[in-house]
Amino acid sequence: MKAYEQKQLLARIDREGATVGAEIPERIDVQGEPIDLQSFVFEIKRRDTIPTGERERVQQAKKNLRRERLQRRQRIENDWADMSWAEGEELVEAIIGLDRALNALESLGPTNIEAEADAKDAADKKRWMNFLKKALGREGSGPRT
Repeated sequence: MKAYEQKQLLARIDREGATVGAEIPERIDVQGEPIDLQSFVFEIKRRDTIPTGERERVQQAKKNLRRERLQRRQRIENDWADMSWAEGEELVEAIIGLDRALNALESLGPTNIEAEADAKDAADKKRWMNFLKKALGREGSGPRT
């Protein structure tokens, strides 16, 4: 591969919106271990909430995906002279797929909107009651003029 081709591939990885329309790879080797990435991401995204044990698994998966992404990018940065354009393209597609999976996993959060709204309402009521207690407590403690 030529230097200008390497720069094109890196620019494609860094492009804003590179993951738009990209698919999460069905299967990918991460740290030398094959992972059914697409089914893992869809399984996690399908749940309303992520149990505590699963959170650790998801955090570890994100860490491994980031590490794999970095290693693949470094191959393009450092070993470009020894690879073909097709190999570089393959790496770019894999990196963009990893980015897409990472975006999906990063966007996980509380998905139970009703429970979140109820918790906010309860916190608001508690703050209001504390305010009233303080306000009424001050009012009743001394003579009013």
